[in-house]
Amino acid sequence: MTYSLPRQLSSLLLATSILLWSCESFAPRPPPQRKVIVTGAAGRTGKLVFSSLLKQANFYPMGLVKSEKSAKKIIKDNAECGLENVWICDVTKLDSDNEGSLPNGIRGSDAMIICTSAVPKLRKRHLAKALLKAPINMLAGKKPLDFKTLQFYFAPGQHPEKVDYEGQIAQIDLAKKLGVSHVVLVSSMGGTNPDDFLNTLGKDKDGNGDGDILVWKRKAERYLVESGLQYTIIHPGHLKDTPGGLSELWLDVDDNIMMSPSHHMMSRCDVARLCVASLKVSGGQSSSFDCINIDVPEGTKSRPTEIALIEFLDAETTYDYSTDRKLDYSMNI
Repeated sequence: MTYSLPRQLSSLLLATSILLWSCESFAPRPPPQRKVIVTGAAGRTGKLVFSSLLKQANFYPMGLVKSEKSAKKIIKDNAECGLENVWICDVTKLDSDNEGSLPNGIRGSDAMIICTSAVPKLRKRHLAKALLKAPINMLAGKKPLDFKTLQFYFAPGQHPEKVDYEGQIAQIDLAKKLGVSHVVLVSSMGGTNPDDFLNTLGKDKDGNGDGDILVWKRKAERYLVESGLQYTIIHPGHLKDTPGGLSELWLDVDDNIMMSPSHHMMSRCDVARLCVASLKVSGGQSSSFDCINIDVPEGTKSRPTEIALIEFLDAETTYDYSTDRKLDYSMNI
């Protein structure tokens, strides 16, 4: 014997099903996640950018790191991070014309944040000599240890021309190949001055060696500016491993900040916040700016990072790269 539901009950169930389907179909849906490539994701600034993006529901970060050890550490340090969020590759050797050399996970990315940089290493023997001279310097009324007299070097294949110029150009070309719409580049303040102390790192006392880190960074910046991609170029002052959001942000252009008596310090956390904020509030506007932390006036609160960036963008202050030709000539590059 077979049983069938009464016709009225069947009609009611059908109507209910249609109603539920309609509600699901037309209910507001959360915006799709933006896939963001973070290069140098294991570095001191890159890891903060990567971690910040992981914690925000509207972003899906893909961290590029150089070694398996770095990948394991990132996954261990971030509960939200899975194996699919991290890829191991040498960004200085990426070939945008060779599909086989590109990590599969980065395809379909909407933005790229470049946090790679050559890292100078201190010559330990030279430091030891300087420490031995410290008491003599004190007796003579001099500074015990002058940081600018120390000697630095870059690991083989990791000098500024290779990392900050060739490597970043490879990343910018990759962004174009992938159809990325917005590139954020973390660079450094001081690029308008070829005599800046940072350019001496990696050179000997006669000026020979693999240095000129700010010059090579600047050349990569100009390549990005002329690439046709939307860009945000961030020039932080002296980076400090301090909490973010505790100080006011001063944004300016053309190294004007360097002329001030301020300390020229910048929290890495605040740099990471600016990277993320640029993806949120820039719209289609490209920008390049210097940034440092300054004290918050008594009785006031610091502006949220996004507000500080919006106010800078609204002012439409632009960075002048036209002087770079003179810089190239003076450095014989």
